[in-house]
Amino acid sequence: MNRNVPVRNARIGLVLPGGGARAAYQVGVLRAIADLLPSRSSNPFPVITGTSAGAVNATALAVHADRFRVAVGNLERVWRNFRVSQVFRTDTSSMLRSGLHWLLAMLSGGWLLPPPKSLFDNTPLRELLREHFDFDGIRRAIAAGHLDALAIAAAGYTSARSVSFYESKEGHRPWSRMRRAGEPAVLTLDHVMASVSVPFLFPPVLMGQEYYGDGSMRQATPFSAAIHLGAQRLLVIGTRNDTSLPVAVPPASPTFGQIFGYMLDALFTDGMYSDLERLTQVNQIVDQVGPVVVAGHELKRIDMLVIVPSRDLAQTARHHVAALPRQLRVLLRTMGALNTGGGQLMSYLLFQDTYTRELISLGYGDAMRRKDELLAFLGAGAADAAVGTGIGRRLASGEEQRTQSQQ
Repeated sequence: MNRNVPVRNARIGLVLPGGGARAAYQVGVLRAIADLLPSRSSNPFPVITGTSAGAVNATALAVHADRFRVAVGNLERVWRNFRVSQVFRTDTSSMLRSGLHWLLAMLSGGWLLPPPKSLFDNTPLRELLREHFDFDGIRRAIAAGHLDALAIAAAGYTSARSVSFYESKEGHRPWSRMRRAGEPAVLTLDHVMASVSVPFLFPPVLMGQEYYGDGSMRQATPFSAAIHLGAQRLLVIGTRNDTSLPVAVPPASPTFGQIFGYMLDALFTDGMYSDLERLTQVNQIVDQVGPVVVAGHELKRIDMLVIVPSRDLAQTARHHVAALPRQLRVLLRTMGALNTGGGQLMSYLLFQDTYTRELISLGYGDAMRRKDELLAFLGAGAADAAVGTGIGRRLASGEEQRTQSQQ
């Protein structure tokens, strides 16, 4: 087999998918990377892409790309001290107003009040990010050579497209594919807020002539933006482990909270795993026959290192229910999200320090257990990172077994 060995100094892209409060796990992995690199290192990822909560983490790294350890430290301080009230309003009056608005709008068919735009008011998150993000730092980092590109994904409600808004050095052309595109932009707080606007939970954001929502929607190929922007290898930090959960016996009808948690889980993670499988298959083809040109585009090998939680975060979230504001606990209980099996929804909404600190510690530990892989991937580049991840090995093994069965 002709395998392309990654070369030293190949351009590395960092991909940070969505995951709500689970994105605290990404911060733990980033902290481990900062500890493994020399203390004064600048950003080791020339290309950074983020989606939903991952867009928050991506932007935090980009605005301080000249000082990676400082960027991670700032990010960690925010996540370690999170309160739900810093993300959306949870005070009694706000929750009552929201509930009454929904009730009156439904009972009157929209005659008394217009339909509400969202369940929660996430103005506190906008204020928090405005306080911490100097978007001119992105431009300075690009001009100084500490960053090649930052891309933030959002979904257009009218065009039904997944759009990667990117800011980069010269030479990166916009792209357009079926239901997805890359558009150059001067990135602002609105781009980040659009990317984190989970449907139903948070209001959409108007940019130009279109309203945009959470970047995970319609994002069938979350790795493509980093590749379009020149990444030759990808470090992906996911927020969901790849183990299957046991089926309840006897089966119980899922509550609304369980169903909504399932929907969020699919929204945030399905695209990553399907794109990972697709890219693994492309790598195997390139290994066997060399670079392939398809529809005028050359397919090259893209080495990947994927780090995901070593345990189920839905179960972890259940241990932190008491930390939630009382009004939110009442809402989740009404939805059935506090019942057995309802931890999925909680795991995405639990922006509370006790939970986020545990996820940061988990991410740090998971990354440190793979420090040799990480150092090789970030520095020496001599390891075959595409099969260095357990997920990659399983995908590759599955493809080989299917090929053998067809022969």
